[in-house]
Amino acid sequence: MEGTVFTASLEGIKHVKSENGVILTKPFLEVCKHILPVLDKFGTAMSLVKSDIGGNITRLETKYNSDTSKFEHLYSMVQIEIEAKTTKGSSSCTNGLLWLTRAMDFLVEIFSNMLEHPGWSMSQVCTDSYSTTLKKWHGWLASSSFTVAMKLAPDRKKFMDVIGGSGDVSADMEKFCTTFAPLLAENHKFLASVGLDDMKAS
Repeated sequence: MEGTVFTASLEGIKHVKSENGVILTKPFLEVCKHILPVLDKFGTAMSLVKSDIGGNITRLETKYNSDTSKFEHLYSMVQIEIEAKTTKGSSSCTNGLLWLTRAMDFLVEIFSNMLEHPGWSMSQVCTDSYSTTLKKWHGWLASSSFTVAMKLAPDRKKFMDVIGGSGDVSADMEKFCTTFAPLLAENHKFLASVGLDDMKAS
């Protein structure tokens, strides 16, 4: 593999914003897609997260493909649902964007914890990251499933070897966190501005 598992995402992040600073739908979803292979390396620990992310990307992509010029900007999907009063539906794009952003927060937190706590096991890294990001939005059932899944995280050294490729994986991981986190924060800021950043899972 040329570079690391982060190489494609890091390249993609450069194109997420338009010249006037608006987050574009397709490039944003592409970055999320490029990070999915990293989840495969976690094995069963991340299968729940991966299917959730994949489902939300597909939902947003389907909407985008229905009218690529109308939905060129990521938040346009939400604006339309606000007007139609359909934002709170479980299959809404608003819901999809919110949960996709939260899942990406979780991943960024995992990578940040790995960099900050070299002594932690992967299971500890994942559990702590879950507690500080997704847990407060999950109901009891999802929370229980996640807590069990996090215990299945792979051996840390093996994981780093697998995702390393031919590049400097720690440097790329750090770069991914510092460049992608502000975009996720922008999504939250937008969703909060329309009162939709605090929806919980049933």
